[in-house]
Amino acid sequence: MQMLLLRSPPINGSPPVILSGPRSSSTSTLVRSIASSSRHLRENYVRKEGKWRHGSRPSDPLNLKSLTSRVVQLTRRRQLAQIFEEIEVAKKQHGKLNVIVMNAVMQACVHCGDIESALRVFGEMSKPEGCGVDDVTYGTLLKGLGDARRIDEAFQLLESVEKGTAVGRPQLSAALISGLLNALIESGDLRRANGLLARYGYALQERGRSSILTFNLLMKGYIISGCPQAALGVHDEMLRHGLNPDRLSYNTLIFACIKNDNLDTAMLFLEQMKDKAQKNHCADVSPDLVTYTTLLQGFGHAKDICSVEKILIEMKSSNKLRIDRVAYTAIVDALLNCGSIKGALCVFGEIIKRAAGNPVLRPKPHLFLSMMREFAARGEYDMVGKLHERMWYDSTGTITLEMQAESDNLLMEAALNQGQVDLALQKLKKVVSKWRGMSWSSRGGMVALKLEALMGLNTSILSPRVLPQVSLRDAIEHFMIPFDEASPLQATLQLKQVVMRFFKHCVVPIIDEWGGCVGILHREDCDALDAPLATLMRSPPPFVTSLTSVGYVIDLMLEKRYKMVVIIKYGDIHGISSGSSLRAVGVFTYQEICKLSKHTSKMIDGHFQLLQSNQNI
Repeated sequence: MQMLLLRSPPINGSPPVILSGPRSSSTSTLVRSIASSSRHLRENYVRKEGKWRHGSRPSDPLNLKSLTSRVVQLTRRRQLAQIFEEIEVAKKQHGKLNVIVMNAVMQACVHCGDIESALRVFGEMSKPEGCGVDDVTYGTLLKGLGDARRIDEAFQLLESVEKGTAVGRPQLSAALISGLLNALIESGDLRRANGLLARYGYALQERGRSSILTFNLLMKGYIISGCPQAALGVHDEMLRHGLNPDRLSYNTLIFACIKNDNLDTAMLFLEQMKDKAQKNHCADVSPDLVTYTTLLQGFGHAKDICSVEKILIEMKSSNKLRIDRVAYTAIVDALLNCGSIKGALCVFGEIIKRAAGNPVLRPKPHLFLSMMREFAARGEYDMVGKLHERMWYDSTGTITLEMQAESDNLLMEAALNQGQVDLALQKLKKVVSKWRGMSWSSRGGMVALKLEALMGLNTSILSPRVLPQVSLRDAIEHFMIPFDEASPLQATLQLKQVVMRFFKHCVVPIIDEWGGCVGILHREDCDALDAPLATLMRSPPPFVTSLTSVGYVIDLMLEKRYKMVVIIKYGDIHGISSGSSLRAVGVFTYQEICKLSKHTSKMIDGHFQLLQSNQNI
């Protein structure tokens, strides 16, 4: 969630005014300095000569406005290095930049997940010669610390704000708390989220009682943590406090119902929104595109084509809704899930037609891939080929390497399902030479497996490794290394004390003082000899239960490129919360997979040698 801003409605075409609580002294100084600078510019401009009295023209606030827009644009593309380059050029041209531009730079750092750069920018802004900091600065930094799971530093920063010792003396407000609270909720850490509310919940209160924002965030937290039914209980608590749910509340409740496969209740909330908007003449509660796209997702998953068509008709007949790219994508996905290929193709054609006059509606590559999957399953190679080609011209956004690989695999699948085995084999050879690897459990891997079966082992392209001594259904506990034999290291140790360990092992489990596994340290992360292992490890570690099948674990490690997976007892999984340590019973590493493969290769070579000796005899 981005920083929350309250916007007053525009009056007579005037621009919206951002209301962010009491204006800080730095902001007031900035406004006065800009105003006086504008008067100074007007007084010193000589109309007759068309020149400036004091040399070249000073920096124009409009240039800074365009610079802010440029930073926001690059942020969406995650081009953080380019942002810093252009900021350095702007500093040379305009001198010290204002707090608005630097806040946009901080937001870019947080959006790109670079908290160290965000802290560096914050330090630069807070210096005496810097542009200063305001509530938006602190809110952005708190959100970034929460996203980076540096919760202790975030709480220390909040304490300094509460005591009035923070630079710039910002006021403790809902805008500061909400960013960190939302970051904790999105990570599923409800324990610390509730602790934050218990400590600073008074800052979120309105007129002495809990705000609607608090309840909305709590409902979101329960959904993310896998308890959507609990969100309905938060709704009941909201009503007991005398609060009226807003549009965000209803959209969250509908999403909770969709997650819980309770579509009837979701439709009841939709009717409540429409009735409340009609009776109270309150457009702020009427259903929006988020409401309808959420419902489309639920009914599409349930394959209820009648409800999908009903919602689609209601969306198109509403004068208040303008269907955007996201809504069009949800419509096509819902129709495809319901098996309505013709309906999806009609809506897809409508998108392409409208996008010719409105480039904002150009579909993302995801939509092309969704269409290609359906036609590939039907064996329509020509249609898949056309979509594969047009995706590069008619889509918007980045076509990632994963998307390119999937589109190539779909061409291979379409050719095989159409019965063109030779063509599918050509596509498989291109896939093997172009891409590094392919998961057997993926859609393209299954197609390659079918081709391997048709070709036979003598003409195999992939030379697969088989594990005849391993049943993929066996529990991982039969193949794991006991946790004590893995020789875990204490998190409080410094790297220089155990650095020789990583010359032998590429990955080592890390434990706390109680013996619980808190992370995994990789050899490539050992870059600071004086640092404690707790600051270098990757946490939380990937884990599975001891009853998980070895086939699932191998697929997980190959897909996620894990070098180690921690094994816990099946009964301990219910006591695990975000940030807690794991009571590990063993580990399973990538080296163990290689050992199984090498053991199999030796057995096969032994069988061949035995056959040859028998033939010689």
